[in-house]
Amino acid sequence: MRTDTGWPRRLGQLCLFYLMLLWLGAMLLVGNLGLLPLLATPRSFREPLAQQLISGLFRLFLWGAQRCGLMHLDLNALDGLNQRAPLLLVANHPSMIDVFLIVSRVHRTVCLMKASIGANLLLGIGARVAGYVSNRHPDTMLRQAIRVLAPGQHLLVFPEGTRTTRQPVNILKPGVALIAKRAHVPLQAIFLVTNSPYLSKGWPLFRPPQFPLVYRATLGAQLASSGACAETAGSLQAYFEQHLTRSIDPSLRA
Repeated sequence: MRTDTGWPRRLGQLCLFYLMLLWLGAMLLVGNLGLLPLLATPRSFREPLAQQLISGLFRLFLWGAQRCGLMHLDLNALDGLNQRAPLLLVANHPSMIDVFLIVSRVHRTVCLMKASIGANLLLGIGARVAGYVSNRHPDTMLRQAIRVLAPGQHLLVFPEGTRTTRQPVNILKPGVALIAKRAHVPLQAIFLVTNSPYLSKGWPLFRPPQFPLVYRATLGAQLASSGACAETAGSLQAYFEQHLTRSIDPSLRA
């Protein structure tokens, strides 16, 4: 009689999975409360410090997930961005964890975020202290996005506007081209690929996937932003579709 010997391993993975989520929630809550006093300090002091702390927290969580065998990460390509001049980082967005992947390796990064994140108990305070840019009001968003593209600092944008719902990428929003043109910075393409639909559109946080999760980041070219915004957006769309076959690829191996 044949018995299933895989269930003990799966049970162990599930226990680790829920423990890691609890650990992440605790870190985010404590981190947000710890950053709260920085709101009384000058922006020039609090924002770089908060960005570094958030990067470190994300990296610690991903390190723990790797050590537990729940994830395999190939993110080394992102490290070189820390020595680059200001860039508008544009990445595809297959999963909710994409911000963690990039910010954990690119330390001085400001994110363009959905307005709803500002009211999130676990994320809102840290995002505000770090100077993250809300998309609530387009005119204000544009001014803030241009401001943060200062020496030694990057702006991270997911131009799909939401997580990927068609492969390889959704139709990209043209606003990213306008930001790049007004700020006079190039667009740095980042390709993210995973083997799992975990935390893709419609996948709940607490629904466990199959493990290990594999995430890989590679750098594309830097695209100029000197032309018309519609032309730049079209070139960016074509570039992603040409160089990215699938953002969720079950055949991806560590």
